Amino acid sequence: MIEITEKNGAVTFRIHAQPRAAKTEIVGEYGQALKIKLAAPPVDGKANAECRKFFAKLFHIPIQSVDILAGDSGRDKIIRLHQVNKQQAQEILNR
Repeated sequence: MIEITEKNGAVTFRIHAQPRAAKTEIVGEYGQALKIKLAAPPVDGKANAECRKFFAKLFHIPIQSVDILAGDSGRDKIIRLHQVNKQQAQEILNR
């Protein structure tokens, strides 16, 4: 199960990203992380930008409310979403 923590009006969780996919989508779990495919290559920050855009759209929040706290250059990342509570995150991510 994906571990989601809530603190100061934001939630944090881990993802495992697979760049260069046909489309950006959630594909399941990878350990305690959410596995997502990203339709962008892992060069010049394009995969990270696609990741932020995807979560902003998924949660209906501004892209500025999506932070990549760790893992900028790797597949394993820690994501923080502002303006989202733990219950909302669980409902949306478990669809």
